[in-house]
Amino acid sequence: MTTNRLPTFFISHGGGPWPWMRGMAQGPYAKLAASLQRMPAEAGGKPAAILMISAHWEEPVFTVQTHPAPPMLYDYYGFPEEAYHIRYDAAGAPALAKRVTELLGAAGIASAQDPERGYDHGMFAPMAVAYPQADMPTVQLSLRAGLDPLAHVQLGRALAPLRDEGILLVGSGLSYHNLRNFGPGAAQASGAFDTWLQTTLMQPPEQRLRGLLDWERAPSARAAHPREEHLLPLMVALGAAEEEMANLAYHERDFMGGITVSSFRFGPTA
Repeated sequence: MTTNRLPTFFISHGGGPWPWMRGMAQGPYAKLAASLQRMPAEAGGKPAAILMISAHWEEPVFTVQTHPAPPMLYDYYGFPEEAYHIRYDAAGAPALAKRVTELLGAAGIASAQDPERGYDHGMFAPMAVAYPQADMPTVQLSLRAGLDPLAHVQLGRALAPLRDEGILLVGSGLSYHNLRNFGPGAAQASGAFDTWLQTTLMQPPEQRLRGLLDWERAPSARAAHPREEHLLPLMVALGAAEEEMANLAYHERDFMGGITVSSFRFGPTA
């Protein structure tokens, strides 16, 4: 188990239960799958646990999952019946949940606990590829309703000490998320936004932060994110590694027939 400072990640998690769908991981999702398989090595060692901020959970205040063995939450529709019976039985981590609550309290950030919340597909789809044995304890933490970018950067700042405690922080979303325009028709908007996103993340920290907080001014911003819940996990990952370098962890221009998508790692490299 690592005792060094861990990086943080913002990952594009893909759609629904894709790792369990025949041919997806070897076909349309092959590049994303390969990037997720690299994550344990790129983290620089085995974490004690993962703290996952998923785009698929919003609450009035930041809310931490406390269930010791979270159930499955099949938060998708239109898939074959077997997609609603898949299992990814990673353990929860109540001690980590308690630590998260303490850190948020110390930072003056209101929070709550949810003892019943299960794992949503923003967690179990990518983690089934990164940690296929389901042997990595994981706690999910919600977004906050209102979706204020600065509030989520501040959340990341409050959570930063976990990186020195063996906890891997993962923001799970999508760098492009417009379900009304998915496929070849999304090439222009996703490409323009992704180019801006990469350029902005490679800038010096202060300039980078200003750009991200003003992300709605980016080229094709609202075409890429009509609603920003899939972008905000990036703000948390950045806030927890605010002064550190961004690295491109995954990128392709032809995801699902023409979408440009990326994932990023912040902080030390393995």
